[in-house]
Amino acid sequence: MGHRNDAAPKTWFVYMLRCADDTLYTGVSTDVVRRVGEHNAGAPLGARYTHARRPVVLVYLESAASRADAQRREREIKSKDRAAKLALIEAGGETPG
Repeated sequence: MGHRNDAAPKTWFVYMLRCADDTLYTGVSTDVVRRVGEHNAGAPLGARYTHARRPVVLVYLESAASRADAQRREREIKSKDRAAKLALIEAGGETPG
């Protein structure tokens, strides 16, 4: 008999952070609260970009069906100009749970 993985599938999220210098950072994670903490803690867990721009604040969050979908959406958001990203933030996202 093989082992069964009874763990529920993980939900992936795309998130945006506002950095201390007012720039925006976009990333993906299955645990956004933990990830934001890592960004604020700095290296080695936080992204190189946010390391010098702390503290960061979560300003946008949306769920994705899979890691691939989250990464695809991350690329879409990163390709937008600042005004479009701010409009997305203003429209609102989800609340981290």
